[in-house]
Amino acid sequence: MMTGYECGGVGMMGPFGWLGGILFLVLIVLAIVWLWRALDLGRTIGATSHSSKVTDRALETARERYAKGEIDDQEFERLRRDLTS
Repeated sequence: MMTGYECGGVGMMGPFGWLGGILFLVLIVLAIVWLWRALDLGRTIGATSHSSKVTDRALETARERYAKGEIDDQEFERLRRDLTS
Protein backbone atom coordinates (compact mmCIF):
# COMPACT_ATOMS: atom_id res chain seq x y z
CA MET A 1 0.00 0.00 0.00
CA MET A 2 1.33 3.45 -0.94
CA THR A 3 1.25 6.36 1.43
CA GLY A 4 1.12 10.02 0.45
CA TYR A 5 4.93 10.27 0.65
CA GLU A 6 5.72 7.63 -1.93
CA CYS A 7 5.87 8.24 -5.66
CA GLY A 8 6.13 4.76 -7.05
CA GLY A 9 9.80 4.30 -6.14
CA VAL A 10 11.15 7.11 -8.29
CA GLY A 11 11.35 9.94 -5.77
CA MET A 12 9.34 13.10 -5.43
CA MET A 13 10.51 14.67 -8.70
CA GLY A 14 10.17 11.64 -10.93
CA PRO A 15 12.87 9.60 -12.67
CA PHE A 16 14.73 12.66 -14.03
CA GLY A 17 14.61 14.80 -10.90
CA TRP A 18 18.38 14.73 -10.42
CA LEU A 19 18.84 15.93 -14.01
CA GLY A 20 16.72 18.98 -13.29
CA GLY A 21 18.86 19.77 -10.25
CA ILE A 22 22.07 19.53 -12.26
CA LEU A 23 20.63 21.70 -15.04
CA PHE A 24 19.59 24.28 -12.46
CA LEU A 25 23.13 24.40 -11.04
CA VAL A 26 24.63 24.71 -14.54
CA LEU A 27 22.30 27.62 -15.29
CA ILE A 28 23.34 29.35 -12.07
CA VAL A 29 27.04 28.97 -12.94
CA LEU A 30 26.45 30.23 -16.50
CA ALA A 31 24.55 33.24 -15.18
CA ILE A 32 27.43 34.11 -12.84
CA VAL A 33 29.99 33.78 -15.66
CA TRP A 34 27.85 35.89 -17.97
CA LEU A 35 27.42 38.57 -15.29
CA TRP A 36 31.19 38.54 -14.57
CA ARG A 37 31.94 39.10 -18.27
CA ALA A 38 29.16 41.63 -18.77
CA LEU A 39 30.49 43.76 -15.93
CA ASP A 40 34.04 43.23 -17.24
CA LEU A 41 35.31 42.51 -13.73
CA GLY A 42 38.24 40.30 -14.61
CA ARG A 43 39.59 42.40 -17.46
CA THR A 44 39.36 45.73 -15.72
CA ILE A 45 41.39 44.62 -12.73
CA GLY A 46 44.11 42.98 -14.81
CA ALA A 47 44.21 45.71 -17.45
CA THR A 48 44.65 48.48 -14.91
CA SER A 49 47.59 46.71 -13.31
CA HIS A 50 49.25 45.90 -16.63
CA SER A 51 48.59 49.36 -18.07
CA SER A 52 50.09 50.98 -15.00
CA LYS A 53 53.28 48.91 -15.32
CA VAL A 54 53.65 49.77 -19.01
CA THR A 55 53.15 53.48 -18.31
CA ASP A 56 55.65 53.44 -15.47
CA ARG A 57 58.26 51.73 -17.66
CA ALA A 58 57.65 54.14 -20.56
CA LEU A 59 57.98 57.15 -18.26
CA GLU A 60 61.21 55.71 -16.82
CA THR A 61 62.58 55.31 -20.35
CA ALA A 62 61.66 58.94 -21.13
CA ARG A 63 63.47 60.06 -17.97
CA GLU A 64 66.56 58.09 -18.96
CA ARG A 65 66.56 59.59 -22.46
CA TYR A 66 66.18 63.08 -21.00
CA ALA A 67 69.04 62.44 -18.57
CA LYS A 68 71.29 61.25 -21.42
CA GLY A 69 70.42 64.34 -23.47
CA GLU A 70 68.70 62.37 -26.24
CA ILE A 71 65.54 64.50 -25.88
CA ASP A 72 65.10 68.09 -24.75
CA ASP A 73 62.86 69.36 -21.94
CA GLN A 74 59.96 70.16 -24.27
CA GLU A 75 59.95 66.65 -25.71
CA PHE A 76 60.19 65.13 -22.20
CA GLU A 77 57.24 67.22 -20.97
CA ARG A 78 55.18 66.20 -24.01
CA LEU A 79 55.96 62.51 -23.39
CA ARG A 80 55.21 62.82 -19.66
CA ARG A 81 51.88 64.54 -20.38
CA ASP A 82 50.91 61.91 -22.97
CA LEU A 83 51.85 59.02 -20.69
CA THR A 84 50.16 60.28 -17.53
CA SER A 85 46.86 61.33 -19.11
